[in-house]
Amino acid sequence: MAYWQWGDADADHTVLCVHGLTRQGRDFDVLAQTLVQRAGGALRVVCPDVVGRGKSDWLADPMGYQIPHYAGDLLALLAELKPKTLDWVGTSMGGLIGMVACSLAPSVGAPVRRLVLNDVGPTIEWSALQRIGQYLGKSGLFTSEQQAADAMWAIASSFGPHTSDQWLALSKPMLKRISNTVQGALQEAVYALHYDPAIALPFGQVTPEGAVQGQALMWQAYDAITAQTLLIRGADSDLLSSATALQMTQRGPKARLVEFAGVGHAPTLVADDQTQAVSEFLLAPAAG
Repeated sequence: MAYWQWGDADADHTVLCVHGLTRQGRDFDVLAQTLVQRAGGALRVVCPDVVGRGKSDWLADPMGYQIPHYAGDLLALLAELKPKTLDWVGTSMGGLIGMVACSLAPSVGAPVRRLVLNDVGPTIEWSALQRIGQYLGKSGLFTSEQQAADAMWAIASSFGPHTSDQWLALSKPMLKRISNTVQGALQEAVYALHYDPAIALPFGQVTPEGAVQGQALMWQAYDAITAQTLLIRGADSDLLSSATALQMTQRGPKARLVEFAGVGHAPTLVADDQTQAVSEFLLAPAAG
C-alpha cells in the first residue's frame, strides 16, 4: 500500500487522511499543506492510496475490496507509523473505515484523538449508492488529461464549485498513462482511471436488505467512538441526509456539524472555508 507523506516524519502528531471510494491520497494535497503550515511544521500528514487505487497494488480477489479489509490495511500502516497522537480525516469511504478503525486503533498504538467525517455517516442513502453504481468501474480511456478531467466533472459536479485549475489538479492524480496498442502497433499513449475496475464487484452485490444490516453495524461502531468528532456535510448531499447528520450530533460522540452551502457529496477540502474548518478542529489546543 502506497502513501503520501507531508511535514515532519518524526513529529509526534500524525493526521491520517483517507479518501473516498474511487479516489486516492493526492486528494488531500491542499489540506495536508495547509495543516503542516498552520502547525508550524510540527506535524506529519499521511495520505494512503487504499488498496486497488492510486499507486497501491490491486487485489487478486476483488471481494477483498470491502471496509473490514481496508481497516485492517490501515491499522497495519499505523503499526508501522507508530504515531503518539493520532487524528483521522475520512472522506466518504474513508470515514466509514475511520469509524471501524476507531474501535481498533488502540490495539496498534495510539487511539484516534480527533475524527473528521467528511459527508458520511452510518446510514447511507440507497439512492446515492445506486447513483454511484451507475459509473463505478466504467472508466473508459481518454486522449488527454483535460478530456479525462471533463469526463470526471460530469459525474462529480456535486463536489461543488472549483476553478478549472483546482479541478485539473484534483484530476491528474486520478489518471495513469498507458500504452495503447492497436493491431500490434503502438499508438499514442492514452489515459485511464487509476483504480481497479473490480472494486465495483462487491459494491454491486449490496442489496437494500444488506445495506440496512450494514447500517446497524455502523451505528454500533459510531456509538462506541470516543474521539472528538467533526462532521462535515455538503448541504446538498444525496449520500448523507440531514436527518442522519442530526442523529450523529445527538448520539455516540455527538459530532459537531459543519455544513457547506452549494456543495453535495462530497466536499473536496480544497476551498479555504473547508480547510479552515478542518484545520481549526484538528489543531485546536486540547481542552483544559
